[in-house]
Amino acid sequence: MILFDEIIFGPVKSRRLGNSLGINLLPTDAKICSFDCIYCECGFNTTVKESRLPHRREVQKALEKKLVELSEAGNSLDVITFAGNGEPTLHPQFEPIIADTIALRNKYFPDAKVSVLSNSTRIHKPHIMRALRQVDNNILKLDSAIEETVRRLDRPTGRLFSVPWLLEQLKKFEGNLIIQTMFLRGKHDGAVIDNTKEVELNAWLSALEEIRPKQVMIYTIDRETPVQGLEKIGFDELKKIAERVEAMGISTVVSG
Repeated sequence: MILFDEIIFGPVKSRRLGNSLGINLLPTDAKICSFDCIYCECGFNTTVKESRLPHRREVQKALEKKLVELSEAGNSLDVITFAGNGEPTLHPQFEPIIADTIALRNKYFPDAKVSVLSNSTRIHKPHIMRALRQVDNNILKLDSAIEETVRRLDRPTGRLFSVPWLLEQLKKFEGNLIIQTMFLRGKHDGAVIDNTKEVELNAWLSALEEIRPKQVMIYTIDRETPVQGLEKIGFDELKKIAERVEAMGISTVVSG
């Protein structure tokens, strides 16, 4: 599967965010995540022995170098996005790295947004919450509001995680967040997985009513997945789901 081999990568054209410069806070030779999603383009989690995380100063130096290059070349930049080889909030220096990134953004590309793609598993930690409140696009995963589906689709690795727990944590942002949901169908380990079913959508929409995010990003499979036989959801079907969210007064972005 695809692993990012640098701290800074891109810019790339993001389906949801525009011209995006990526930041990978995880090792360049391993995937480390608190989920082990069956659809992740980086593959399944890696058993880590000697892989290392980049230090805060390494990230700062690499980011500034790239921003200077882009600025001097006259290139545009819509967003700086924390993504990469796993869950970015696992980095122990996540909060100061966010502060460094905002300062560099303000210096070189003040109109660009700072975004974090997170699976929501560490938002209960005060320093993660503080950091995520500082960014422009705090994008948090909610693939299903049904426990069994999350266990089969996202495969959380932590013992603390549950859907009721997650919803309570998401509500603490008081609407200052973006929910991101991957829709797909398929089979894994002999079980059918389909978060487009009506029972799934009703539970998910009820959860959105509780959370009241400022936006919902709806997307589907775009690249090869570690589990074979997963089905991409058509754009028209995604749009119909989005219309139900918009009827609640919540804006949506759809990526087919």
